[in-house]
Amino acid sequence: MDLALLRTFVTVHRAGSFTRAAALLGLSQPAVTSQIRSLERQLGRPLFLRQARGVTPTTIGDELAHKAAPHLDALVEIVETGLDDASSLRTLHLAGPPEFTAERALPALTELTAADGQGYTLRASFGDAEEILDGLAAGHHDLAISTARPRGGLFTATTLCDEEHVLVAAPPWAERIGAGKLDGNGAPALDHVPVIEVHESLPFVSRYWASVFDARPAGPGTVVVPDLRAVLACAAAGAGLAVLPRYLCADALERGDVVALHEPAVPPLRTYFLVVRTGTLALPHIARAHERLHRAAADWN
Repeated sequence: MDLALLRTFVTVHRAGSFTRAAALLGLSQPAVTSQIRSLERQLGRPLFLRQARGVTPTTIGDELAHKAAPHLDALVEIVETGLDDASSLRTLHLAGPPEFTAERALPALTELTAADGQGYTLRASFGDAEEILDGLAAGHHDLAISTARPRGGLFTATTLCDEEHVLVAAPPWAERIGAGKLDGNGAPALDHVPVIEVHESLPFVSRYWASVFDARPAGPGTVVVPDLRAVLACAAAGAGLAVLPRYLCADALERGDVVALHEPAVPPLRTYFLVVRTGTLALPHIARAHERLHRAAADWN
């Protein structure tokens, strides 16, 4: 069986589209279609079901991808690393949300980059859940951290950890609104407090309000910055209230830079998932990183 046909097949399987696979391979779409048809004729079975938007693998297509993909990945890695360069390190491509990846995932993986003959180089990319999973499907990443659990046979996802969210503000704001005295009926007391968020849609504040107060925030964001670390800095500076992951603001809470405005009996949580392309945990460098992150997550929880 022609390895070039298998490579095209695996790329289509991961991309979920002939068009996207063609772009990734640097081929025309008709060339990709022709190669897939050739492989289907050799096997005597259809590998994909054509749909209005992309393709879905058949059962035999999934089975072939799961068997072939790890071996093709290993061959590509050999070529990229170089047969004659014994000192070359494997490269792990990680993707995830910027704050969680920077504050938790990357520090947990640093031991794997040690120059002990077993380490490897690390490359990280940041993005939202959709961007991250699209990049993983296309083969741009080896390992992804996502706040959305992907569906379908292309990915294998495991629960990594839960993230507790905390409603915080600087001490002067806490004194004005009476920190610690809020309950489910106290949400209106916060209507006059400016809101700091990462997006105009107020994803963190809206989720907190719905979960704790069974309500919606009264007004728009006053300060919108696309990074939770910047949100924390603005909150500590007195710009208003914010909803932040506890791990991110724990030190600021301990120093008194910000104060928790409310401690609900059941705090809102967000779950993170560790995602790989199905079959790639057979590759040692991905398996090591996957295991290391799960070990570290036991302490995060």
